[in-house]
Order: sequence, then structure tokens, then C-alpha cells
Amino acid sequence: MEKEDFMRQAIALSEENVRQGGGPFGAVIVKDGEVVATGTNRVTASHDPTAHAEVSAIRAACQRLGTFDLSGCDIYTSCEPCPMCLGAIYWAHLDHIYYGNNKADAARIGFDDSFIYEELSLERDRRHKPMTELLPHEAKAAFRAWEEKADKQAY
Repeated sequence: MEKEDFMRQAIALSEENVRQGGGPFGAVIVKDGEVVATGTNRVTASHDPTAHAEVSAIRAACQRLGTFDLSGCDIYTSCEPCPMCLGAIYWAHLDHIYYGNNKADAARIGFDDSFIYEELSLERDRRHKPMTELLPHEAKAAFRAWEEKADKQAY
């Protein structure tokens, strides 16, 4: 299959998902020319704000491959990833992102993530959501335990 075929599959998933009551987003994860996993936006259907197509596909791919590291895989998504999905893609170590619609296209139909990008560029004390550091000395105990753990699996 060609790259365009995988993108067409992501687009078809997004269209079918709309017909089934979900959001207009689909994603396909590919390794060595084979589809490993797919995902669609099921935010409203599952009452889960993190159930975006890319995150759902990443979860399915990790389960199928038995790993949290998707190096060697590419993701094809019907729309440019939002900040949350982009973060998940980086954490999963996917190699390449292919997308159909861009974030301006998404904003035009009511999926505008620009406020999140703007918030990320602000200092914590200027963000709309208050952020307060609380009990940092106690919280560091888990970090010390992690640093001292000899058999930890880095990620």
C-alpha cells in the first residue's frame, strides 16, 4: 500500500465515525507497510475527553505490539493533531505524522485548539487555569525512589 492509501483509510474512518455519532477524526498507525491499529474520535460516545482518534490508535497499537515505544511506526490522521495528540505522538515515539485537514480547517468547524497553544506559551501565573505548586518536598519522594531504582525501564 502507498501513503495515500493509508491516508484514505484514516479519512474513511473519520467519515464513518461521523455517521456513527462520533467526531470527524480518524487515525491509522502503520509499521513496515502494514496497519497496526486504527482509532476514531469517541469523545462524546465514551464520555472521555482524551478519546481522540490519535490517542485511541496509539493505545490500540501499543496493546497490539506489547510496547509503549512505537518507534518504526508512522501515523496517518485525518486532521493535524491537537496539542494533546501531538504530545501523545511524541511520547509514543512515532516516526512520522501524515495529516489531511489542518488546524485552521478544524477551527472553521468548531474544533479550535488555538487557545491551548496560546496558554502553553504563557507563564504559569498568566494562564486561565490556576496552577499552584503544592507539597513539592513530599512529592519528590517518588522521584527519589525512581532515581534510585536499579531496574527501572526508562521511557
